[in-house]
Amino acid sequence: MRAIVGLWRWRHNPLRRTTDLTEAWVALVAAALIAVAAPLAGSVAGALAQDAMHRSVQAQHENRHQVRATVERSVTQPPMDPDPETSSDRDGHRRVIANWTAPDGSRHTGTVMATLDAAEPGDRFTLWTDAVGRIVARPMDTSTATTHAVLAGLGVAAAVGAAVEGARRLVVWRLVRKRYAGWDSEWAQAGPDWGRTGTGS
Repeated sequence: MRAIVGLWRWRHNPLRRTTDLTEAWVALVAAALIAVAAPLAGSVAGALAQDAMHRSVQAQHENRHQVRATVERSVTQPPMDPDPETSSDRDGHRRVIANWTAPDGSRHTGTVMATLDAAEPGDRFTLWTDAVGRIVARPMDTSTATTHAVLAGLGVAAAVGAAVEGARRLVVWRLVRKRYAGWDSEWAQAGPDWGRTGTGS
């Protein structure tokens, strides 16, 4: 960012090279894009994601229904899962054979996961099903949808900022190569006699 600060001072400097001025302008444009374009892109992406997520939440709440199931009997637990992440989730549930009535009135029986306090025959617990009684996941709530949308917006903003910074670095790298090539060319012309001017040799 020193190039931005030096942009004003370099405008009349006789030692200023074209690449110096170009580098300063590239840094200024990149800073403006990161400050303005990245947040704007993130905001637009977040708004679009939130709209899509809320439509999905609404559709899930319209198509998924809570029904009451009745435990018929417990199912023998499978062997212990060595993965602590999956086993911890399963520790609070038990597989049972249960029956339930779907929103369309059809009766269903199947193996489902019930909480430990509803694992005895005759116990009742809540299931989420579709309209014809198939077991489905719990619908997403609006706060989760909003969180996903915010994360999407932040991700897009970060990606735009990274892309701008990457482009700036690429341009600067090309300018530095051009600068070194210029130095090599000038040295090739002046180098053999450098330091010996006026010595009579």
